[in-house]
Amino acid sequence: MTRLVEIPTQFDDRSFDQFAAAFAAARTEGERLLFDAHAAEWASPYGLVGLLAAGQAALHKGERPLLTAPTNTDVATYWARAGFFREAQELFEVHGRLPRVKPATESDVLLPVTPVRAAEDVHAVVSLIQQRASAILASELGLDPKATMGFAMALSEACQNIVEHAGTGGWVAVQSYSWRRRLARRVVVIAVADAGIGFRHSLEPTQARRFGDRWGDAAALEAALIQGTSRFRDPGRGQGLAGIRRYLARWEGKIAIRSGSARIAIVPPWDDDVPLRDGLPAFPGAQVLLIIPAQRTAER
Repeated sequence: MTRLVEIPTQFDDRSFDQFAAAFAAARTEGERLLFDAHAAEWASPYGLVGLLAAGQAALHKGERPLLTAPTNTDVATYWARAGFFREAQELFEVHGRLPRVKPATESDVLLPVTPVRAAEDVHAVVSLIQQRASAILASELGLDPKATMGFAMALSEACQNIVEHAGTGGWVAVQSYSWRRRLARRVVVIAVADAGIGFRHSLEPTQARRFGDRWGDAAALEAALIQGTSRFRDPGRGQGLAGIRRYLARWEGKIAIRSGSARIAIVPPWDDDVPLRDGLPAFPGAQVLLIIPAQRTAER
């Protein structure tokens, strides 16, 4: 028997919990999963890499899960240009008509969905995007050209989290688009996801005793993002997320991390997100969202 997991019509970080709940409910039955995206109208980079993470998790249960592609041609074409189907065909048995397009090389898709499995992948990702991102950051977002180095650092650290903590591979995607929700400005979005062990299991050997009864997914995220805690004991480790926080604070950016059944966010003035949520539908691994908005002087 096949269990259905519906993909939200508008699939992004706001609807991800709806998706996670459907995924968790379907997985409990131990049957083959069918991810149904036929009615999808839009998906953010976060939605696309999150869907791949779900496929990665479902794949370990035996057969490859099924995936129904969006029937809307424009949506399917964007997913293809964003590099989603190239990666999805490794994880899913894909059904539906897939557009024959090459992943974007010059467009608002700054970095198509790209696998990250080792430190070498992180270096390749950063090198690939640095030149293209530099022009976007300066021209569209109005950031100081020096911000490009910080952007590369933030991208590198977000990807490095997969290599050091996930215990498995993951994906990253970077895109620039107009953010209509409250902000009404251009943004650059970095989305990273994996279906690995997550923050709690990664930090548990060194941190669980310190937190005692409070230990759980939410405490692990607080330790990692707010306190800069790392599973590595040597000095200087665990500063990656702290570095990202400092960089984003300078440009009124946002970071949100979901792992297990909790989600934490550093919320800028332009957003209405909740800083910490616990008791969410459990989802494997970790999903990281970074948003860098255009500076007010860059608004057109």
